[in-house]
Amino acid sequence: MRVCVVGSGGREGCLALVLSRSGHEVVVTPGNPGIPGSVPTPVEDIIADLYVIGPEVPLVHGLADRLRAAGRLVFGPGADGAQLEGSKAWMKELVTTAGVPTARYGRFDEVGPALDFLGTLPGHYVVKTDGLAAGKGVLVTTDLAEAEADVRDKLAGTSFGDAGRTVVIEEGMTGPEVSVFAICDGQRAVVLDPAQDFKRVADDDEGPNTGGMGAYAPLPWLPEGFVDDIQSRFIEPTLAELRRRGIDYRGVLYAGLMLTPEGLKLVEYNIRFGDPDSQVVLLRLTSDLGELLASAAAGQLVGEPTYDGAAAVLVVAAAEGYPATPRAGDVIEGLADAAAVPGATVLCAGVAADDEGRLVTAGGRVLDVVGTGPDIGAARVCAYEALARIAWPGRHHRTDIAREVTS
Repeated sequence: MRVCVVGSGGREGCLALVLSRSGHEVVVTPGNPGIPGSVPTPVEDIIADLYVIGPEVPLVHGLADRLRAAGRLVFGPGADGAQLEGSKAWMKELVTTAGVPTARYGRFDEVGPALDFLGTLPGHYVVKTDGLAAGKGVLVTTDLAEAEADVRDKLAGTSFGDAGRTVVIEEGMTGPEVSVFAICDGQRAVVLDPAQDFKRVADDDEGPNTGGMGAYAPLPWLPEGFVDDIQSRFIEPTLAELRRRGIDYRGVLYAGLMLTPEGLKLVEYNIRFGDPDSQVVLLRLTSDLGELLASAAAGQLVGEPTYDGAAAVLVVAAAEGYPATPRAGDVIEGLADAAAVPGATVLCAGVAADDEGRLVTAGGRVLDVVGTGPDIGAARVCAYEALARIAWPGRHHRTDIAREVTS
């Protein structure tokens, strides 16, 4: 099967690698110089048996609809279902209607009512842009003044432009977070192995939110029956509500969940594989990912995912200045040495090629360095050993990915 993967980051590099392992021919557009099979050809001009759309922006803008209208087999929701990520307010209204457990919230376009609602919350505040903000439009704080200032900046368009002119304010939740990816065919879903990611830029969850600084899987601390619980209380009611609204959702339903003292609750849904948390799930697959995604895209989901029994730990190597103002153009050294570490995989994300053909930094999250091993501890050692062989000026990373599981 010829598969076209749409996107240019570490997630797309991972999808291409896993699909090719099952013998599929893979082309990636636009990709990047570090992803084999990358081409600059527009997706509409590529002939393939299956199209897998990685990022959320083209999904929100209707790329899946346009490809399906041209008779293509597409894994990714249409623009109607993509509202789950394109509008946090729409998503919260839908899941509340569906009876999915989630935090108390309000949707606001004006400062006064928003500040009044903040005053009703018990001292833990979450302020989100309604629209897309590349994973950076969320403030989580216990400081009321900081929350109020963030509301003013977002609604004024200062922080995130039009994406922030509507905000969703939620009652803050506490507890460990879990990422769950469900492969959906519009009627039913298969839930993949859960993972955990790390959003803050610095160790011990300090500093601003990022698109993700690391991840690991499996999660040995999850309660028995966790995946079945997710299926019955979160994924199935959501798909049922989407169908009730006339939405045929064929793609990934990415549930960000929190194990709160009051029980499991939904933080938010996304409409694509998470980056970087899906990488530590997908790289461990032994089943054919292409056949699973193609069957879902056709509305006839078949097969169950199987895994190799290994653990995986991923550490993001970021450019100097990330997440605020990442520096570009620094030559990346040591990639071959890192890839030579047994059990290590290096996925290129924010990279470009200079005039001499060398890979250079070209984004905030430059590389995903993944280590695998028989357990989390061994996988963690592998990832950090490989990362230590990579260098460029100002490179930074978290040193505590999966640390608590192994300490």
